[in-house]
Amino acid sequence: MKSSPFEHWDIETAKETYGIDHWGNGYFDVSDDGEVMITCPVNGSDTVKVPLMDVISGMKDRELDMPVLLRIENLLDQSISNINEAFRSAIKAAEYQNIYRGVFPIKVNQQCHVVEEIAQFGNRYNHGLEAGSKPELIIAMASLPSDESYIVCNGYKDEEFIDLGLRAIQLGWKCFFVVETPSEVPLIIRRSKELGVKPMIGTRIKLSTTVEGHWENDSGDRSIFGLNSLQLVEVIDQLKAADMIDCLEMLHFHLGSQIPSIHNIRQGVQEACRYYISMINEGAPMGYLDTGGGLAVDYDGAQHRGTHSKNYTMDEYCVDIVEAVMQTLDPLNIPHPVLMSESGRATVAYSSLFLFNTLDVAHFDPVFKVEKPSDDSDETLKNLFEVTERLNPKNVQECYNDAIFYRDEIRHLFNRGQVNLRVRAQAENVFLSIVQGVQSIAPSVEHLPEELTNLREDLADIYYGNFSVFQSLPDAWAIGQVFPIMPVHRLNEMPTREAMIADLTCDCDGKIDNFIGGRKTLPLHPLKKDEEYYMGVFLVGAYQETLSDLHNLFGDTNVVSIRINADGSYDFMRELHGDSIADVLSYVEYDPKSLRDKFRNTVEKAVRRGKISVSTRQQILAAFSASLSGYTYYEN
Repeated sequence: MKSSPFEHWDIETAKETYGIDHWGNGYFDVSDDGEVMITCPVNGSDTVKVPLMDVISGMKDRELDMPVLLRIENLLDQSISNINEAFRSAIKAAEYQNIYRGVFPIKVNQQCHVVEEIAQFGNRYNHGLEAGSKPELIIAMASLPSDESYIVCNGYKDEEFIDLGLRAIQLGWKCFFVVETPSEVPLIIRRSKELGVKPMIGTRIKLSTTVEGHWENDSGDRSIFGLNSLQLVEVIDQLKAADMIDCLEMLHFHLGSQIPSIHNIRQGVQEACRYYISMINEGAPMGYLDTGGGLAVDYDGAQHRGTHSKNYTMDEYCVDIVEAVMQTLDPLNIPHPVLMSESGRATVAYSSLFLFNTLDVAHFDPVFKVEKPSDDSDETLKNLFEVTERLNPKNVQECYNDAIFYRDEIRHLFNRGQVNLRVRAQAENVFLSIVQGVQSIAPSVEHLPEELTNLREDLADIYYGNFSVFQSLPDAWAIGQVFPIMPVHRLNEMPTREAMIADLTCDCDGKIDNFIGGRKTLPLHPLKKDEEYYMGVFLVGAYQETLSDLHNLFGDTNVVSIRINADGSYDFMRELHGDSIADVLSYVEYDPKSLRDKFRNTVEKAVRRGKISVSTRQQILAAFSASLSGYTYYEN
């Protein structure tokens, strides 16, 4: 739309419009020249700002085309420090008589470089890893530099899985088998006796405490994972019968991937402690309490208990867990356990952002100047134009209704062959002019009819981004996850368009029309000729990479990892070029060499039939081969 809802525009208005101060956690800002800045601490205290457009320029110099996933190592390092230091402070302030050990769930982001960096940055805190499968356990055993770090084995476990974990114990790690079902216990008992290794066993408890938001089914009686009280008793009896109750050392629970309310967290910890006490009373030594994941990320910056937000800080999260454990155990003089958590989303979300350029825009404005139809024009077209002359705030509903009626009449006439294409196009142009007029005067109407309240969304532009939602933002499509999205430059200019964003796929779901603040559209700037328009999707470090798919055979994007230095410079630590067309074809069982040979035969037949010359044949084959090695996304 041509009009803008903003009376004035400055940098502060830009920051408020896109919410960067609310969801950015202090890691992002906007400069006076309207560019997004990466703002992060370096060396523990010094804050450094780096223009995101400078990083994009460095990518272009290195021939890394859009779209690109940008990882910022400093933010991953800082996130690990934040949770460890917050628990350390809470433990010290409360005089809690034990320590905290964090573990990162590999499933949240299994990418090699991410896990390597977590192991490296977390080494000073003995931050460990959680594995939910045999491949993830192999990653953990090969990645952790210190045997002071913990390994937690969740999920269903076969003999090989258990053997790997027992070997980790032999090597000195505290590697916990978290029992998900009583049927796992006999196998753990048998393999530990055969290998002569004492296992470290935990139990995942199915709490009655439920959480709010999208992940509420991860908690409560209908949770698909964990033991209920009957099953817990069965596990305890199995271990007693095998004279291995002394191996039962940990209680684990998990309320959900993103817990928006601190009340649910405190309530869950208190209930879990009651199970912990009961297990001690049954003769288990215990000593470890794993609160699972769920530390939320405030994706929309609303600071409330909505699905995409949270109503607490990290400090409050840690304090409440420490206090809840002490208040439950201290009256019974039960020693404080080692506190553990599996915060994955909060660890990696901020460290990655997704960048893409805009290829084109579809407008819903009149295409050409609206002029009065000639006397010999179709009467319905004349009637439609007449609506433009009498539109005012007092008859806005009537004019809107008339415009729809006459436009539909023209469409019926066109379908019956009674008016030609140009008449229909002229009618559509007049109609767009009318509804744009209705939209512009709607704010001045005291009692606006309900069907006119969504005109801004109905008339929104469609900005076509150079990316695939299914590949790079699968949660936005699959579960309606809201991510902060904004232009990364030109923020000193007032955005005069409202838009939804469509991707490159040939799919009606390949779009983003759900933005923070409950908006269905996003304020954007008109495109400038011969100038790229870049947008960023922030907080995408959790789950988005491994859950992606190959819709329309769009593959992995280019990936860049940077490290920011204290002087404001930055280093390109890693450059990973995205999938080529040959790569993605091989993923779906095509052999690029075989395809090339088949195509060569097709082209050679065209030469024999005299359709093309030999020199043209060579050009076609060269183009085919070049495409196989090219990027799957739009290339300038």
